[in-house]
Amino acid sequence: MMARSEPVFTLGIEEEYLLVDKASRSLVVDPPTELMNDCEERAAGQVSAELLRSQIEVGTRVCETVQEARDDLARLRKIVIDTAADYELAPIAASTHPFSSWKEQKQTQKERYDALTIEMQGAARRLAICGMHIHVGIDDDELRIDLMNQLSYFLPHLLALSCSSPFWDGRDTGLKSYRLTVFDALPRTGLPERFESWAEYRRHVDILVNAGLIEDSTRIWWDLRPSARYPTLETRVMDVCTRLDDAAALAALLVCILRMLYRLRTRNQRWRNYTPMLIRENRWRAMRYSFDEGLIDLARGTVLPFADLLDELIELVAEDADAIGCSSEIAHTRTILQRGSSAHRQLEIHDQALSSGKSRAESLQDVVDFLILETAADT
Repeated sequence: MMARSEPVFTLGIEEEYLLVDKASRSLVVDPPTELMNDCEERAAGQVSAELLRSQIEVGTRVCETVQEARDDLARLRKIVIDTAADYELAPIAASTHPFSSWKEQKQTQKERYDALTIEMQGAARRLAICGMHIHVGIDDDELRIDLMNQLSYFLPHLLALSCSSPFWDGRDTGLKSYRLTVFDALPRTGLPERFESWAEYRRHVDILVNAGLIEDSTRIWWDLRPSARYPTLETRVMDVCTRLDDAAALAALLVCILRMLYRLRTRNQRWRNYTPMLIRENRWRAMRYSFDEGLIDLARGTVLPFADLLDELIELVAEDADAIGCSSEIAHTRTILQRGSSAHRQLEIHDQALSSGKSRAESLQDVVDFLILETAADT
């Protein structure tokens, strides 16, 4: 029998941004229709509207390398930045706005979004949040399910490095990723279920579809899911990264972890499956602390500093980073750890402004100014 070739491990990155008024720094409740039309024209279909009119989404092409994905993402960010500037607006790559209220936002008029809010009611109306979704090409159904089961272990690690939502409605929430507390109010969210095969996964989805509860598997919003549209695994747990280089680093880490798990499989080995209860505990720690208080090393059964866990992970995927050609992006994850996530830096800007005598409102405006600059920094 002919040996099966390695999966393609192509990449596609989707980012959601919040649109703010440069003068007030508030979310733009009702942006001009021309703005979205101009973005769509300049980006040739790679920019789209989101649930709320104050949100905008971009999606890269299918990319062969991390560098290609980074370059395409940089191009799309710049298109949105330059187009928004024509209307005195700016995008911020943060998963929540520091002070604008979800109650003031207007929904995009689209049949899919109308159906969502009718079904989800208040839980959907609160979704003034943004995320980063990364698709990795794995064209074998059974392999996709097997790797999904194993990758779940690493979702808290990816979340911890991406946190960008410490504020909600003008308050420091005490969490580095408040976004997930909002999103988890929807059904079919959180950690993915575990399945023995692709057929078992499809049977469960078909029960919901045939019962008329969901139209298709796009209404399953797990942190990690098989894409309904593409032969990919879609990782959805991460906050949107404010810095472009951070987004590229997390994309590199994700694809290298998947390749490492595939390598284990070719040797008849695999990453141990741990109970969702334990992985959820690490997920909560990442939401609450980012990487400040460490995560549980489930094999050792003890909380370890995140720096130690990251060093071990980088060593585990070193061979894969070399093969894929993304060693520098993997090394950048240590820069995130040393510099702080977006959430850390937002809180630092806010606290510095308060200490200098600025009001709370002025301090939150300073955070928005910081986010505007950082979103454009690497483009």
